[in-house]
Amino acid sequence: QVQLEESGGALVQAGGSLRLSCAAPERTFSSYAMGWFRQAPGEEREFVAAITSSSGNTNYADSVKGRFTISRDNAKNTVYLQMNSLKPEDTAVYYCAARVNGNYLSTLAKRYDYWGQGTQVTVSS
Repeated sequence: QVQLEESGGALVQAGGSLRLSCAAPERTFSSYAMGWFRQAPGEEREFVAAITSSSGNTNYADSVKGRFTISRDNAKNTVYLQMNSLKPEDTAVYYCAARVNGNYLSTLAKRYDYWGQGTQVTVSS
């Protein structure tokens, strides 16, 4: 079982920035594709961004493209989500997820094998 731990969630004003982190104390972390998803109250969990194991490829939801950046530091077993120009509609619990097949990106939550507990991001207007 891979344990993922998110951090960095906070209350921020619209237009502000946050950086989320997701750490995994696993030596196999570097082989996993990683993704970020979010879930607002009463809504389904939705894809935000993903990155392959080697950081060679990334993918973003249209709603965050140009504002969010996913990156990873395999030496630190950590994946990041830099969020700029935040909007109230970005308010949600953000989850990181790991996919054992590290070479392929997926926007589908069911394709990911391990999940963190989530971190709350609240954007005030």
